[in-house]
Amino acid sequence: MTPLINLHDSVFSLVEKLAGEWLLPTLARFTFVAVLLMYFWNSAATKLGDGIFGILSPSFGGYTQIWPRAIEAAGYDLSAMSWFQWLVVVAGTAAEFILPLLILLGLFTRLAAIGMIGFVIMQSLTDIVGHHADATTIGGWFDRIHDSQIMDQRLFWMAILITLVVKGAGPLSLDRVLARKSTAA
Repeated sequence: MTPLINLHDSVFSLVEKLAGEWLLPTLARFTFVAVLLMYFWNSAATKLGDGIFGILSPSFGGYTQIWPRAIEAAGYDLSAMSWFQWLVVVAGTAAEFILPLLILLGLFTRLAAIGMIGFVIMQSLTDIVGHHADATTIGGWFDRIHDSQIMDQRLFWMAILITLVVKGAGPLSLDRVLARKSTAA
C-alpha cells in the first residue's frame, strides 16, 4: 500500500508543481469569458437608453430588471423613480460591462471578481425577492435536480469567481505584466 501512496503523492505533487500556478486561474478566466462574458454584456445592453450617452438614461428594461417592485409601485412611470434608483441602475449597468472586461483582460482581476461576486449575490436576491422566482427556478442544493438557475447555476459562477480571488488572473494577464513592471522598478 505504501508504494501506491508514494506513487500517488509523487505524480500529483508534480501535477501541482507544473500546473498549479497557471492552470486554475487561466481555466477560471477562460470559463468565465467563454460562458458568462456575453451573458453579462447582453444583460447590460438591455439596460441602455438611446444614444451615445444611453448609460446615463437607462431604459425601461433597466429599471424593471433592477427595481421590479419599485417600478410596479410607481405605475411603470420612469419619472417617478428616485435619483438613488437611477444611480443604482447606472452603476449596475456599468458594472456589467466593466467587471467582465477586467476579468477578460486579467486586469485588477481579484477586485473585479469580488465585484462580480457582489453583483451575482444582488442579482440572485433581486430574482428571488423582486421578481418572485418560483421554487424550481431558485432550486436547492443537495437534491437530485442539478440545473436550477439560481442556487445550482450561480454556485458554479461563484466557484469560478472565488478561484480568481484566491489564485489571481494567472500568467496570461495584464496583472502579471503590471507585477513584472513594478518588480523591475
